[in-house]
Amino acid sequence: MVLRHNQMMPQELPMSTIPQVSQAMQQLLTTAAQDADAKLHYTKRPDRAKFTAATLTQTLVFGFLAHPDARIEQLAQSAARVGVDVSPQAVDQRFTFATAALLQEIVTNSMQHLISADGVAIPILQRFSGVRIHDSTTIVLPDSLAEQWRGCGGSSPVHTSAALKCGVQLDLLTGALCGLDLADGRASDQRLGVQHAPLPKGSLRLADLGFYDLGVLAALSAAEVYWLSKLEPTALITNEQGRCSSLLVFVQTLGAIDQWEGQVWVGKGQRVRARLLVQRVPQEVADQRRRRIRKTARDKGVTPSAAALALADWTLLLTNIPPELLTLTEALVVAKVRWQIELVFKLWKSHGQLDSWRTGKPARILCEVYAKLLALVVQHWALVVGCWQFPNRSLVKAAQVVRDHAPELASARAQLDRLNEVLATIQQVLRRTARMNTRKKHPNTYQLLLALTTEPIQA
Repeated sequence: MVLRHNQMMPQELPMSTIPQVSQAMQQLLTTAAQDADAKLHYTKRPDRAKFTAATLTQTLVFGFLAHPDARIEQLAQSAARVGVDVSPQAVDQRFTFATAALLQEIVTNSMQHLISADGVAIPILQRFSGVRIHDSTTIVLPDSLAEQWRGCGGSSPVHTSAALKCGVQLDLLTGALCGLDLADGRASDQRLGVQHAPLPKGSLRLADLGFYDLGVLAALSAAEVYWLSKLEPTALITNEQGRCSSLLVFVQTLGAIDQWEGQVWVGKGQRVRARLLVQRVPQEVADQRRRRIRKTARDKGVTPSAAALALADWTLLLTNIPPELLTLTEALVVAKVRWQIELVFKLWKSHGQLDSWRTGKPARILCEVYAKLLALVVQHWALVVGCWQFPNRSLVKAAQVVRDHAPELASARAQLDRLNEVLATIQQVLRRTARMNTRKKHPNTYQLLLALTTEPIQA
């Protein structure tokens, strides 16, 4: 099963304001919850229910936002903040598969809102109308949930019977969370909705190798969307003279060079014309890559590809960006930007505890996962309007600030003026405290990007 996110028409995203974020939070946690209730017939006896769909959603979202490992007693306190006086046992009784279905419906609705900041103050990224990163992360679930979300099978941590894959599209330029797909853990990245979502003209797409598809790259070029991608080790390369060879043979025929770029055709049936960028890496980097390739192969129970091991000596990128807009040296640094989404996933899992829970009950686990996803969406919106435009923002520090204010957000959720005030306070604190320190020995990605240029190229 794949739940596709709302596919917006390609456009540049306008900056969102605090009132717009307040309205989005209210719509998501109140109106969307009520709509999901009506659609699923969730509340059977509204006249006798202490919780409405909205107050239950708010209880869980703000409760897990404040305390990602919340105990039932802490969730009961969260209920009190949204105006519901219930016992911890009453909260515990709401963890049912029906509640999970309700929360899942609201998660899907969350992508109706695009919250964005002014473009981050990094000139090289501002050359594009957006910088859309595509990636996915997998949440391993108990085998008892295989009927809800199918994994890959087996007994190892990598091959599980039940798993949920979250496909994400993030605009690194504006911070907008443009896509959130829920799919079976066994689903390929190429089946996710973010793989085929339309992108703004002049934007840049960066994606994990799991999204590599020559047909998609050709379609993006036709839509005047830029892309920068790794290549499959088995890729076929045709040079300007019409000679076709494997990627490995092509690179080896270049000889003892440290750097090369040129126009090639990639593929056999579906062929794409693009710039191939080649950069030899230091031996220690190549050895580290080979260790990682072998480990990944062991985890999957397969033999590592000989071509992949040999190609570890080079960084190889394929792009349709013209050299006058992005040089080879610049492309090597910009390609590192894709890893920023891994920091978001780490924030979700290590700090938001999206993939951990206090229970063995399947229904409660699903409720926790969906409620935490909603909490992380709300948290992300606060980060976007609070500090996204600063190149040296620290998402870890910023997320802690938002969590600290979760009780105030819960108490203010029904009054726009109060909600605006709380978000304004969060914004003020983030601008003063949520910054990374500069590093000399191992510069942060934003430092590497800023060091490339101070003025955007006029395309």
